[in-house]
Amino acid sequence: MNTMEKTLRSPVSQRPHEIKKTDQLTGIGAEVSIELNGIKMKVPIGKTILEICRDNNIHIPTLCYHEDLCIAGNCRLCLVEIEGMRTLQTSCSFPVTSPIKIKTFSDKVRKARKHIVGLMLSEHYGECYSCVRNNNCELQSLAREYGIDNYEFGHICSPRYNVDKSSQAVIRDMDKCILCRRCVRTCIDLQEVGVLEAVNRGYDTKISTFMDKPLADVVCINCGQCINRCPTAALHANDPSDEIWKAIEDPEKHVILQTAPSPRASLGEEFGLPPGHSMTGQLNTAARRMGFDRVFDTNFSADLTIMEEGTELLNRLRKALVEKDTSVRLPQFTSCSPGWIKFIEHFYPEYLDYLSTAKSPQQMFGSVIKTFYADESGIDPANIVNVALMPCAAKKFECNRPEMNSSGFKDIDYGLTTREMAKMIREAGLVLPDLPKSGFDDPFGEASGAGLIFGSTGGVMEAALRTVYELVTGRVVPFKNLNIEVCRGMKGIKEASVKLENCRPEFSFLEGIDLKFIVAHGTANAKVVMDMLKNGELKDYHFVEIMACPGGCIGGGGQPIPTSESIRKLRAKAIYEEEAGLPVRKSHENPHIKYIYEKFLKDGPCGKLSHKLLHTHYVKRGKFIN
Repeated sequence: MNTMEKTLRSPVSQRPHEIKKTDQLTGIGAEVSIELNGIKMKVPIGKTILEICRDNNIHIPTLCYHEDLCIAGNCRLCLVEIEGMRTLQTSCSFPVTSPIKIKTFSDKVRKARKHIVGLMLSEHYGECYSCVRNNNCELQSLAREYGIDNYEFGHICSPRYNVDKSSQAVIRDMDKCILCRRCVRTCIDLQEVGVLEAVNRGYDTKISTFMDKPLADVVCINCGQCINRCPTAALHANDPSDEIWKAIEDPEKHVILQTAPSPRASLGEEFGLPPGHSMTGQLNTAARRMGFDRVFDTNFSADLTIMEEGTELLNRLRKALVEKDTSVRLPQFTSCSPGWIKFIEHFYPEYLDYLSTAKSPQQMFGSVIKTFYADESGIDPANIVNVALMPCAAKKFECNRPEMNSSGFKDIDYGLTTREMAKMIREAGLVLPDLPKSGFDDPFGEASGAGLIFGSTGGVMEAALRTVYELVTGRVVPFKNLNIEVCRGMKGIKEASVKLENCRPEFSFLEGIDLKFIVAHGTANAKVVMDMLKNGELKDYHFVEIMACPGGCIGGGGQPIPTSESIRKLRAKAIYEEEAGLPVRKSHENPHIKYIYEKFLKDGPCGKLSHKLLHTHYVKRGKFIN
């Protein structure tokens, strides 16, 4: 088997707008002498003062700056004093190109920063104690850091704006906005959606949607990336935890929690652990002590997704190559990211038939729980409450789509983010890292490592290749320890191919084919891929994985704050390390998957019953139909 990897055009990174210092301007390895707080040193030409200070463990406060975003210099908090310059300079946007003397904490600098924070507080309405970002608010931290104990410039005592609660995923409270414009840059640059923009001038400046419409009425894809980068509570998720507590306390309700892999890899951050610690076993224990009746593993339905989506791909290839059916659309795009689904519905609706019809693992599980599980357990599905712990804000929107009711009931009742689950655990008086580990409940207590790696960009593709290659050839993928490294990593767009040789007789039509695939994450990268499809550049490709969020689910809009590429890499590392130690690492070898096809989905993957429960059809008017 031949495997190759190459770069697609100029792949958009997670920061496609990043300023790059060219060798022609700076010279490779060129340095300049500077003086930083009285210490002489040499630094690379072109590095910003902020970068230099961080390299030397000197703290400079920031609000508008974020590692994932382009430089803006809006908040002015990172001001420093440079000898010979009349005014203070923003360190985030000041590249060093000549010898200078810098002071980062002079009296002039400290007073300026304190006044800036005070001015922000004067227009920031709300009570910190009742705020969802209390103790994790950057403005609050800065007020404490600069010893602000009164409102020197006054304080707004009544709200100026109505809170926008129209979205099932994201709530906007503009009275808490400090106009840092992180959300604007996230939506325009990082995700290339463009829902938010700064309008008006002076005191009337605000962040607005198109014609100031509610979020539910604009092209928001509900990804929640704006929430992850907002320094205050101007943007936060629509929290259903009160309703979930009511269900738990209702003796007639059978409340089930399914947990996705990404929250388990990041939940420890909410309890003081550094990124990169998997809390799977401790979370199971916490959920039971909180009162959930069953705790199931979403990785089971991720395995189910691979069986359905992989079979659908093989069926499409057969129709295209053997039956010469010109209506078949290739490449097949993955459909498990609801933010990505909203993106293609809004911006590329004419290409909806390229999507796999397979539902996401969350929604597949909901259908199975309220049909197969309800029947096997003798429980009225009307009394089952399905709660999905997800890393994603868009999952809240997805579970509320009116067509997601193939069980005859609302398949998933509530979508719960990682942050919201941590809050519920604290409400229950539990300290997650101190809890003993426990396993999942049967009959969905065992899943494969292939399902687990869904949590990181490239994981769906890697899981699919492990199964599809073996189904077609009868052999395991010839990668060391099943690790398909070309699918992994944080490169914005990855592309590779796998040659199919010595195929089984029923798949002889695939003999010698280079199965070509693409992996992309973040909708800015999705746009690049879709434009390639639009321009006819993907006619020789077969399978494309797209995740709406940077890094995939480990960078989802419901994950712990803060986020950065380094944090996302550590979360992904935790997932891959956990996966490597599992006894079953291929979806088709999961014994529970075999059992459900034997006992329930008897006509197999993509059969009549599985199509009813596990698939949905996309139509060009931008909505789902069953």
